[in-house]
Amino acid sequence: MHYPQIIAHRCGGVLAAENSLAGLAAAARIGCRGVEFDTMLSADGVPVLMHDDTVDRTTSGHGAVARLTVADLRRLNLRGEPVPLLAEALARCAELGLWANIEIKVATGCDEAELGRAVARTLAESWNGHGVISSFSIPALLAAKSQPSRHAAFALLVDDLPVDWQAQVREINAIAVHMDATFATPDKIAAVREIGRAVACYTVNERSEAERLLSSGATAIFTDHPEFWASTAA
Repeated sequence: MHYPQIIAHRCGGVLAAENSLAGLAAAARIGCRGVEFDTMLSADGVPVLMHDDTVDRTTSGHGAVARLTVADLRRLNLRGEPVPLLAEALARCAELGLWANIEIKVATGCDEAELGRAVARTLAESWNGHGVISSFSIPALLAAKSQPSRHAAFALLVDDLPVDWQAQVREINAIAVHMDATFATPDKIAAVREIGRAVACYTVNERSEAERLLSSGATAIFTDHPEFWASTAA
């Protein structure tokens, strides 16, 4: 799978509210072809875009995402729009021609397997497969893989490479490893590339760090500032 070299973090980075449809439009407007966003479940099991366990930081509301129904979440103000449904984000990505990294975000106390299955059901119904699914949760990824899908590709998401990272890659049949740029040394990048997997590093907001990672063999970077690389974002 072709990875865009520059991937806008949480839809559009600083260009719009995080995990918003406006962010997707902003990324596309500057020529960025890859976006990343987080999804978790509402109280009634609907996948929505949200990074935190609660809505407090990013919306006009308060409370845990897992305790709010999708109707509750849709009434909140996310800097001018309601909390997006995963299905809406996928449709907008298709309209805009965006490659998408869908991160399955595990909220505190959630059923990781049910989360993975619910997200996969939405992907099977609404996604064109142009992108990759990632998570820190192996149970969520395995549950997502258990659902019928024509498209799904998976990436292992880690902070640093764990000792058993190759076993984890094999377990989920990952096409890539996404890792914290802080730990992405040339030897670790090379180790992943040597077994034929892509490496995407997060979250990179300095040109010098991006150049270091890409020259060391990283396939892509996630950034809050896709505008810094607007001319090379494809």
